[in-house]
Amino acid sequence: MRCPFCAHDDSQVKDSRPTEDNTAIRRRRQCESCGARFTTFERVQLREIVVVKSDGKREPFARGKIEQSVALACRKRAIEQERIDQLVSGIQRQVETIGDSEIASSRIGEMVMDGLRQLDSVAYIRFASVYRDFGEARDFEEFASAVQEAGGRDAGNGT
Repeated sequence: MRCPFCAHDDSQVKDSRPTEDNTAIRRRRQCESCGARFTTFERVQLREIVVVKSDGKREPFARGKIEQSVALACRKRAIEQERIDQLVSGIQRQVETIGDSEIASSRIGEMVMDGLRQLDSVAYIRFASVYRDFGEARDFEEFASAVQEAGGRDAGNGT
């Protein structure tokens, strides 16, 4: 594994353990050249999945994009990182087990929406505001009202 600090090609694994949700192996490594320590994650990849964007462009599925989006939606909310990791891992499993080698980005967006709706109503609304491209404050009000009417109180308060 290449060192992210000095780009040396060799590093030594110092510690390995499964992640909390047992979907990956966390490895602590040390560079043999500069001595810097860093962490890597090893995950199972069932097949190459291609995401088809709304404009028709295709790109490889990237778990990191989901992690970033969910983390941003959950920012400053009382949500344990373990629950966020479980949500992202669950979405990744759904994508990989769909059976197709291609998936529409809108379908992944809906999976994230469903997961956030169950996790935390504020994070759900935050994600929806970007995903559904809210343009005015009225859009937030209407969506938040719909969430509350649909039982958003049960959708999660972060606990």
